[in-house]
Amino acid sequence: MYTLTRRTARWLTRILLTATVWTVSTGAHAEIGPAEKPDLKLGFIKLTDMAPLAIAWEQGFFMDEGLFVELEAQANWKVLLDRVITGELDGAHMLAGQPLGASIGYGTRADIITAFSMDLNGNGITVSNDVWDTMSQHIPDNADGRPEHPISASALRPVVEAARDRGERFRMGMVFPVSTHNYELRYWLAAGGLNPGYYAPQRGDTSGTLEADVHLSVTPPPQMPATMEAGTIQGYCVGEPWNQQAVFMGIGVPVITDYEIWPNNPEKVFGVTRQWAEDYPNTHLRLLRAMIRAAHWLDENNNANRDEAVKILARPSYVGADEAVIANSMTGTFEYEKGDVREVPDFNVFFRYHATYPYPSDAIWYLTQMRRWGQIPEAKPDDWYMETAARVYRADIYQQAARSLIADGTLKAKDFPDFDAENFQRPQQGELIDGIAFTPRTPNAYIDSFEIGLKGTQTP
Repeated sequence: MYTLTRRTARWLTRILLTATVWTVSTGAHAEIGPAEKPDLKLGFIKLTDMAPLAIAWEQGFFMDEGLFVELEAQANWKVLLDRVITGELDGAHMLAGQPLGASIGYGTRADIITAFSMDLNGNGITVSNDVWDTMSQHIPDNADGRPEHPISASALRPVVEAARDRGERFRMGMVFPVSTHNYELRYWLAAGGLNPGYYAPQRGDTSGTLEADVHLSVTPPPQMPATMEAGTIQGYCVGEPWNQQAVFMGIGVPVITDYEIWPNNPEKVFGVTRQWAEDYPNTHLRLLRAMIRAAHWLDENNNANRDEAVKILARPSYVGADEAVIANSMTGTFEYEKGDVREVPDFNVFFRYHATYPYPSDAIWYLTQMRRWGQIPEAKPDDWYMETAARVYRADIYQQAARSLIADGTLKAKDFPDFDAENFQRPQQGELIDGIAFTPRTPNAYIDSFEIGLKGTQTP
């Protein structure tokens, strides 16, 4: 993965650090001992939100912790999860729903935890040029002649209905059944009056297309533009840079970002098995320290380091897209139609708004969407949501790492939530696009508030 020069530098640095790693544990963060397992292989998918891993490597934050890390791109989210479970990977950049889905037994059952939220926002929904030509006729313009945002999925209904009249299915792609992208796309469609379909795992139906107006299917992120260009799907929801790639290729139009669906929504996490975390607690804490520092670097001084981050992420070993494509969203703008560039300063958030803290409310939102669309086929009491969130999203481990960064003067207490407070619900989130308030303390009432979706004791 790395050039000879970088590999040589890595091992030269290792020789030097090996001699001092034991003294690190007796310094400013003495409460964290040396890493039990210093040699690590971590997985990621080629998306800009893997940035905390890349930056922790490139800025030497892993090395500062006595960790010798290899970062390895994975083919897709299933392969990534499977390799964490088998131990081929020590941990990985994961979809926020993956630790939850695995823990409750949807798909592959495994005991996965997360103690680090990698980012907020970062996704978009793109449609093909043909779909946009029809959609745009149903979207009002601003005074400057550009389409008014946010764009409702109600503008997509004429396209879906026309396909139905022709006896065709309208198809869109998302990256994985328990991905943020799946739930955001479903949320947007349902808010516009379109049913994205139900899962029925108790009946062996995991297609997610029961009663669907729009049929959703899995496509790996880097393959989204080409799959849409081939006509297999008519649109998709994915993270960057693959929405902007469609604009640069001239094959599609991003119609909405997830920041417009739900400002400051949780996106990716860093996941490990519970057994791994128990076997290597110091290693885990040191990983968290390095990634927290990387996230801070990405956002510090009003995103002053983003241009450098773009150059790093553009390398084939990380995201491997053109710098211009990555910069389009990573540096605080987003391009919809070609030439329609708008300011979205919080499109990617890595540290602001306590982005790295694994709030229980994040987990609960994902679980409510799993229930809403049938991945959890039976009703659960409110306490179940609370207990599952606490078991999987490990704020207690995060706090240990953060407190050590404060104690040794690397970061300040004001950079983090007040650890003496409850810290249940993520702060500074905006309103969801349908105006329905997210009430994480009463998840069943929240689920029942939707017009489209399972309610009460309903099963698909």
